Amino acid sequence: MFELDKMIRSNILQLKAYSSARNEFTGTNGIFLDANENPYGKWNRYPDPYQRGLKREITKAIGIQPKNTFIGNGSDEVIDLLFRVFCNPSTDKVLTFSPTYSMYDVSAGINDIELIKVPLNESFDIDLEAVQSHLSDSKLKLILICSPNNPTGNCPDFEKVERIIKTFKGIVLIDEAYINFSEKQSFTCLIEKYPNLVVSQTMSKAWGLAAARIGMAFANSNIIDLLNKVKPPYNISGLNQKAAIEAFEMGEEFLKRKEQILVNKAKLLTNLKNTDVVTKIYPSDSNFFLVECKDADKVYNTLVKKKIIVRNRNNVIKNCIRITVGNADENQLLIEALESI
Repeated sequence: MFELDKMIRSNILQLKAYSSARNEFTGTNGIFLDANENPYGKWNRYPDPYQRGLKREITKAIGIQPKNTFIGNGSDEVIDLLFRVFCNPSTDKVLTFSPTYSMYDVSAGINDIELIKVPLNESFDIDLEAVQSHLSDSKLKLILICSPNNPTGNCPDFEKVERIIKTFKGIVLIDEAYINFSEKQSFTCLIEKYPNLVVSQTMSKAWGLAAARIGMAFANSNIIDLLNKVKPPYNISGLNQKAAIEAFEMGEEFLKRKEQILVNKAKLLTNLKNTDVVTKIYPSDSNFFLVECKDADKVYNTLVKKKIIVRNRNNVIKNCIRITVGNADENQLLIEALESI
């Protein structure tokens, strides 16, 4: 049985959260002399610390209520806060699957937490038998699952992941940065069923707001309250909140762009298959392909000389590069460059 209070670091339970001026008075009209702000300027006032307007747009677009929504400075802040809320430095452990998003390593290192890496199987899916022995470890507080996974591009088996969520007595984060490009079901459908589940998404990918740094976490309201308790008071700037709200209001444009990316993806896949330098293309539920080449380092360096920048993943998966789907012209230039190698 999952018991949230037993998972939380004792100092976080005892922590009295900072109360900002914009938290104590939430009105929009008045003479504001409470926050030591400059009375002049367009952006002189502190933003809403709980991003209420943005959360209303998220409810319209995604269907999840504000009480179940946390807004972070990118998904990376969500990851870091989960470490800080639930994992005691030098004592507790976190588990993830490899290969996966390398920021998990960085967050573990910053927070002085042991990171257990369970290898994915040959299909880059979760091996339940390999993870089973770790689930009973009382020091294991957090499991991180990337879906679709980066850099492999595929989604793990839904039933396997749900079994982990159901069995594990700690927190499970499903990192869905690329879910908008996938036809697979989002794990947000399970947040009301499992009180230990956190699902993160982002506006950096399909929504085209990488510069604005808007990450979202969806979870039981008790976990959302903890994230709000620990976060910096004004973690999302007013400019970035405005950009995100405008993006949600342009929902039709989002759908058009996403559809165009998927059309470009299908054409790029066909062309990559006909390129001699490519030996394998892994299945992708995202806006990128993990591509195996005869010599990844050579391919990467040749492309760089032509000012075409892909991601060299040879140090993670032998002779593999990761290629993001670009626009039609960019993809064509890539194919021409690959054909010349």
